[in-house]
Amino acid sequence: MIKNLFPTIWAEILKIRRSRISWITILFFIFIPAMMGVLMFTVKNPESASKLGLIGTKSAMLRFGNADWPAYFGLLNQLIAGVGLLGFGFVASWVFGREYSDRTAKDLVALPVSRSSIVLSKFIAVAIWCILLSFILFTFGIVAGVTIQLPGWSSGIMFHNAYIFVITSLLSLLLCTPVAFFASYGRGYLPPIGFIILTLILAQFVGALNIAPYFPWAIPILFTGATEAGGSQLGVISYIILFFTSILGLISTLAWWRYADQY
Repeated sequence: MIKNLFPTIWAEILKIRRSRISWITILFFIFIPAMMGVLMFTVKNPESASKLGLIGTKSAMLRFGNADWPAYFGLLNQLIAGVGLLGFGFVASWVFGREYSDRTAKDLVALPVSRSSIVLSKFIAVAIWCILLSFILFTFGIVAGVTIQLPGWSSGIMFHNAYIFVITSLLSLLLCTPVAFFASYGRGYLPPIGFIILTLILAQFVGALNIAPYFPWAIPILFTGATEAGGSQLGVISYIILFFTSILGLISTLAWWRYADQY
């Protein structure tokens, strides 16, 4: 299986590179920190808010805290927690769901390659894609902050928040495996997209029920310390639940591709 894994990974990367979706996601992950920089600029320069029209009005209504690097990094970490679940989930749904939408799943499994290699190569391609998107978001976030000349920069603050950003990205990435299963089981894009939206909605409600530390899709945002108690709410059991959910999604996807009829 290892011997066949490298060619299948390369094939998946070629599919992604030649697709317009990859460039759309890259532009999206560049656009988000750019807009966050504009909003922070209006907080830093409230006299300019009126000149920006609706954007300035909206930013004045929102509470971003102080217009400095610690607050900005906090927003950036929260951003990857929310956008990561949505964006990474979309990536997984596209990589797995497109085979059914394009009617290539039956041709793919007919190749002299094990189905496990196909699935694992897709997951590796998803991981590479999402890691690249995370790097783009963080890099352009820093560029936006430097451009608007936020105060309070220090290497200590940067490295601490970079650590939080990386871990939050990885936690969000691990939750792509159930999305891949629903893309395979649902044979297309709509079921996994619906699943992503459902989990994001539920993540908003579980906080009110004080069970957010035990709901996998709420754990990344809790890790960033966005709530009052911050990451202190998370215990070992929280990470065990998230990893178990990820492994369950991986095993379910492997089992579906191996045993289900692909047509």
